[in-house]
Amino acid sequence: MEGNISALAAGIAMIGAIGPGIGLGIGFSKAMEALGRNPEASGAIFVPYILGLALTEAIGIYCLVVSLILIFAGG
Repeated sequence: MEGNISALAAGIAMIGAIGPGIGLGIGFSKAMEALGRNPEASGAIFVPYILGLALTEAIGIYCLVVSLILIFAGG
């Protein structure tokens, strides 16, 4: 019974990965839109875009780590 509960908790923890996925899609589309409107601004857009991409992806990785901890250490 306890293994089933930890698997359920791990699944619920992975719901937190939905937000970063949506955020990455929106951020990428806005960056491409900005580059389409002003191609000369690619140098000014690139560094903040990569930084935001990394920070957003880190949230999804934290959700994965928490769910793996719940699966392997909880049961």
